[in-house]
Amino acid sequence: MKNIFLVAFFVLSGITAKAQDVNWISFEEALELNKTTPKPILVDLYTDWCGWCKRMDATTYKNEVIVKFINDNYYAVKMDGEGKNDITFKGRTFKFIQQGKSKYHELAAAIMNGKMSYPSTAFFNPEEQLIQTVPGYLQKERFEKILAYFSGEAYKSTPWKDFEKNFKSSL
Repeated sequence: MKNIFLVAFFVLSGITAKAQDVNWISFEEALELNKTTPKPILVDLYTDWCGWCKRMDATTYKNEVIVKFINDNYYAVKMDGEGKNDITFKGRTFKFIQQGKSKYHELAAAIMNGKMSYPSTAFFNPEEQLIQTVPGYLQKERFEKILAYFSGEAYKSTPWKDFEKNFKSSL
């Protein structure tokens, strides 16, 4: 009975439970966790000045279906494309570079193949090999399909157009 009153109080007062957030970790943490429990790695490449990055954080990355899918199927990394910390990956140390007004992190540049576009979402397989980087803001409907495509083995054998045509959304 007490729980019913609490629920009624929260509903009437407009207080709602906070939706679960994506479990963001560092690139290094993802690599460490991947050693014992291999999973695909999703890397959200952003910058502090990027308006579309902020919008994707506020919309797509707040959708309950998207959040649950990411947390269940990926190690999720949020990487500042202009981050200053060194990151060691596959035996190489990637650093922050500043050349005049231009500044970037070498690993972000490598992941995006030099095409510095924010936001971008990179997908690595459990063997830590880059599968693909998808540039631009992604609405939840499109992002859900992309997440499903790269989380399993579909990308290895099914053309995107076929996968997209047969995809059943959970949104």
